Amino acid sequence: MLGNEAARFQTISTDSRTTKVGDLFVAITGPNHDGHDFLQNAFDRGAHGVLVDQDYVGKKAPVSKEDEFWIAVPDTLRALGDLAAFRRRHSNVSVVAITGTNGKTTTKEMTAAVLGQTTSVLKTPGNFNNLIGLPLTLFGLNDSHEWAVLELAMNHPGEIRRLSEIAGPDLGVITNIEAGHLEGVKDIDGVMAAKGELLEGLGQDGIAVLNVDDERVCRLAKGFSGRVVTFGIHGSAEVSGTPVSQSRTGSSFELNWYDESAHVSLKIPGEGAIFNALAAAAVGLRVGLSMEEVKQGLESMDPLPGRMEILTLPAGTHLVNDTYNANPGSVAVAIQTLGSLKGSGRGIFVIGDMLELGEHSESAHKQIGILAARAGMSGLYATGNFAGTVAEGATGAGMDQKKIFTGTREEIVKVLKDRLGPGDWVLVKGSRLMAMDKVVERLKIAD
Repeated sequence: MLGNEAARFQTISTDSRTTKVGDLFVAITGPNHDGHDFLQNAFDRGAHGVLVDQDYVGKKAPVSKEDEFWIAVPDTLRALGDLAAFRRRHSNVSVVAITGTNGKTTTKEMTAAVLGQTTSVLKTPGNFNNLIGLPLTLFGLNDSHEWAVLELAMNHPGEIRRLSEIAGPDLGVITNIEAGHLEGVKDIDGVMAAKGELLEGLGQDGIAVLNVDDERVCRLAKGFSGRVVTFGIHGSAEVSGTPVSQSRTGSSFELNWYDESAHVSLKIPGEGAIFNALAAAAVGLRVGLSMEEVKQGLESMDPLPGRMEILTLPAGTHLVNDTYNANPGSVAVAIQTLGSLKGSGRGIFVIGDMLELGEHSESAHKQIGILAARAGMSGLYATGNFAGTVAEGATGAGMDQKKIFTGTREEIVKVLKDRLGPGDWVLVKGSRLMAMDKVVERLKIAD
């Protein structure tokens, strides 16, 4: 350590643009930026100290001012996690960690809403679900919090293991295991192994809340030595749900827990939302909340932007904004949900590329075209490098070529605006980097 050893810091920052007076600025080296390039910016904004790579100190030989300090470590990203782990273990919170290919964020929000019926809850903000975001979330703990509900994401093996080390979860939820981030984990069995790292982090004393309707999740459960609580629709589960109805404004189901039951009406449509709700309910019921408290928590949950968010345009067209992200599993569920929502109306599917699928990209996109054709879509609009592959899958499954359009986002919007009418249902989906939300925003603007 260099500089004022008596100095103290209030919070931790990894972005010099938002650093505040009294912060410790941690310089992270990422794929696009190196935090060491912004140390002076952090000090200019009032940081009391910086955490830097020891190699940087060796090269730069920094001189600190009287009220500043420098801490050098072998790995600043790991040090950030270690600081967060220290903060977590010196708090009185219990931690729920949630992972899975699809539904993580909605399940996180539902779980926080359920637990929040009786206690103060810290939850992952936005997409702070990685090796930088999770530590920053934990630095938000205060003495009022009794629970922390944390989302864990990954794109390579070992990431969830490290996130679990930092979070120290008491309960772990695995929503499902589908083909996602295959570029980093090779295949779906690699996804299963990566998600299973959460169970390693729970250990014998932890509680695993697992989707009994997912075959790979069940395989993981067999190797877990702690307590397992199951949830599901189609299989035998401790916390089960029987779907009752689907509508434009939401979905409802019967929630069952041993000899108790309750009718739950969600503001979110689709069977996927019911699965997410069951996971959250399983957490709440397992930690002692009443069925009524769980029901109230679930029913208070509003749809999240970009996740099966239903908008009605002035012309009477229904627009389903599911643009937050996409992988083969989530796209398949979205197509299924559109089929139940549209009723006798026309179903129109707008799809951008699904990213990070590696060698599986072509086959996965072709399968999406097949699913769209089999679902009886009245129109298929595809953009991206694999738009032609989606179209090929659709035509191969019998879809009329005249119903298929490939082009840029802008071209799709222009063509769609001339073809949409009252009662049509338009689903827009794609990986986040495809910026399919721009299609949604453009369709919302009346010409």
